[in-house]
Amino acid sequence: MVFGSLFNKIKAGLSKTRSALGQSLWRLVTVGRKIDDAFLDELEETLILSDLGVAATRRILDDLRTKYRDRTIENQDEIINFLKNDLRASLGAETRQLNLAPKAPTVILIVGVNGVGKTTSIAKLAALLKSEGHSVLLAACDTFRAAATDQLAIWSERAGVDLVRHTPGGDPGAVAYDAVDAALARGIDVLIVDTAGRLHTQTHLMRELDKIVRVIKKKIPDAPHEVLLVLDATTGQNAIAQAQLFGQAVPLTGLFLAKLDGTAKGGIVIAIKQQVNVPVKFIGTGEKMDDVAPFDAESFVDALFSKD
Repeated sequence: MVFGSLFNKIKAGLSKTRSALGQSLWRLVTVGRKIDDAFLDELEETLILSDLGVAATRRILDDLRTKYRDRTIENQDEIINFLKNDLRASLGAETRQLNLAPKAPTVILIVGVNGVGKTTSIAKLAALLKSEGHSVLLAACDTFRAAATDQLAIWSERAGVDLVRHTPGGDPGAVAYDAVDAALARGIDVLIVDTAGRLHTQTHLMRELDKIVRVIKKKIPDAPHEVLLVLDATTGQNAIAQAQLFGQAVPLTGLFLAKLDGTAKGGIVIAIKQQVNVPVKFIGTGEKMDDVAPFDAESFVDALFSKD
């Protein structure tokens, strides 16, 4: 399994977005027109269609108008660099690295609704961490859905990592207990805990999530060290709503944006940052096990505006 360069992975994953947004922007700024109302209207439409969000788009256009009026920007050739710098600033400079525990194991709790690609994202994350030299163990705490444990078992085998599981319908807290015990006994570096796909309105499942966290803390008081929410990039603004709702229920530390390769609206990364203020830490860039990349704002913006 080969994990390629970060820029190339992000660039490949953004192929549809680059066709829809990046190439549209390059065509827009090379037609030789002035930065007039018609140009700004086209730019606004292009940005909104990329799922950048109305608020972010309006802020960018207002800033562009001000810079053009003040002659900070005088021609269209400077607009791409202006946009790149603006998007980098919008994404912020905070660290997006995993919060690894000072003493192993690091516990990563994975949450998200069903259908977003949670199981495959867990396997990709496990494979990535393993490729970096970490020992990884998975915990199948989604005992609510009958096929969930079997699916995770298949993917854990593909990723080459062990799995702690119980029978379907069992107590997810008991699975978490056994998984933590196993991680401590085996000297595992990272324990990734799957949880039942749930909505904030499903109070019984939210109570189960609380129980899983309590069980983990009994063994490892400062865990979980990461709570990652998996979102489906192709759902656009709905992904933002999910992030907002989950953020009210659990202390999210980061996002795993799955299926980024399946959407032409990669601007959702900016919109999520602006509206939720939870950093995207990983992105899914394809269907293969190694189609995953740590998110990097610089590489993301450069890939977004790449011409080839």
